[in-house]
Amino acid sequence: MRLGTVPRMIAAFTVVSLVAACSGDGGTDSGGGYPDQNITIVVPFSAGGPTDTVTRMIADPMAKALGGRIVVQNVEGAGGTVAAGQVAAAQPDGYTVLMHHIGMSTAPALYKDLGYQPLADFATIGLVTEVPMTVVARPDLPPATFTDLTAYLKANAGTVTLANAGIGAASHLCGLLFQSAVGVKLQEVPYQGTGPALTDLVGGQVDVMCDQTTNTTGQITAGKVKAYAVTTPERVKSLPDLPTTTEAGMPQLQVSVWHGLYVPAGTPDEVVRKLSGALTTALADPAVIDQMAKLGTAPVPAADATPEAHRTHLEEQIATWAKVISDAGVKAS
Repeated sequence: MRLGTVPRMIAAFTVVSLVAACSGDGGTDSGGGYPDQNITIVVPFSAGGPTDTVTRMIADPMAKALGGRIVVQNVEGAGGTVAAGQVAAAQPDGYTVLMHHIGMSTAPALYKDLGYQPLADFATIGLVTEVPMTVVARPDLPPATFTDLTAYLKANAGTVTLANAGIGAASHLCGLLFQSAVGVKLQEVPYQGTGPALTDLVGGQVDVMCDQTTNTTGQITAGKVKAYAVTTPERVKSLPDLPTTTEAGMPQLQVSVWHGLYVPAGTPDEVVRKLSGALTTALADPAVIDQMAKLGTAPVPAADATPEAHRTHLEEQIATWAKVISDAGVKAS
């Protein structure tokens, strides 16, 4: 079974985070000559989406810790594979870094001709955060509860639209599991990222969406979208009134989205260690912890913000999703 089409590729370059450095106020040692120019963190989805939001949270404290400058670049297309391919082909000098989410582990199973191998063509820097997903809908969708929603979807499966950020995106994977759990096939509407998808959900152009709390919490608390459940075993502190899918009677729907940083394979170990150290410093920053908490997530433990823990997790996730995607019969076209 093939689902949807590969989104057209759009490369957008946006300078959003320029942090003057050389502060010398407690940051990681920047000896050895690195960095001596701007570092670019490539985000594989649109500005304003959850992966972009997480990146911008850590960019400033990482730049300060490194004693350098960080620029965030959004390179959209093909479920994040355009950006990953760009970084895999970049010079392995530490100046081009990739922020990617769970899609790094699902792409090998989804794409026949991927053009890069996550384990062979990248060096891992460290995990960043693991974000819960939420099931949300346009504000005027009739169902009041998650149970009502599942009944509504079964009765209106032919007309209900399900937004996502393209094949392989976290919203797409969560949407697949959601449809499987409910037992319906909805009309999928792929976007270039969950930022524009959520905008259309708020505006009522699409009906339902499954997305990360980092993208939906603000809209939920503002009453601009209708929230039905969070896909984790426990409720999230930022949305205390939102039931879990287990509480709502669907315990098999459990999804969270992890993020990690990568550089091209062959990047010097010293540079990888400096980036990992800067990441650890950023994740311990009280402002970052506070921002993440407001969006229903938290930094990973320091032990997971390391190249070794990140690689082990990536290997496990590639194996896990290969089976899930094979069983579902999904392929990107």
